[in-house]
Amino acid sequence: MTIAEVHDKPGHLIRRCQQIAVGLFLDRCAAFDLTPPQYAVLRTAATDPGIDQMTLGGLTALDRSSTARLCAALEARGLLRRTPDPADRRALRLDLTPEGHDLLLRAEPAVAEMQEALLAPLSPALREAFLTALRTLTVAHNAQSRAPLREAGEPARRAQPECVLP
Repeated sequence: MTIAEVHDKPGHLIRRCQQIAVGLFLDRCAAFDLTPPQYAVLRTAATDPGIDQMTLGGLTALDRSSTARLCAALEARGLLRRTPDPADRRALRLDLTPEGHDLLLRAEPAVAEMQEALLAPLSPALREAFLTALRTLTVAHNAQSRAPLREAGEPARRAQPECVLP
């Protein structure tokens, strides 16, 4: 297989597209010191005040340790507040601080600009077809992800025990 053939494979193209999307996001959101996963956490916490950290991880397709690390970093920046759930002291409830709400409001135009820039080379019809194809692929292969997207109320998938060889 030639390198040109590798460059035409769907896995390579998806990886490159993701690299480009992250680059555009970091460029547009540099003034806000935000990464795409941090934005996802803030946006989800703003949409569902008081959401528990584990549910937020499922809704943003982040694994447990990444969710905890991101939430701790956003809390340290004064953008997010984590409080123990009175009904389950092991669970943490998340709320944006006023500073978090302000940052999110200021960042929204840059995020929208990034989305537009990413899709700018596509005609409206190609945009819709592209997004439909991406949705189809992500839904069909969600369970194969290391951090599957879970809808609200959907139980967390239990990790399969690892095979230990003698």
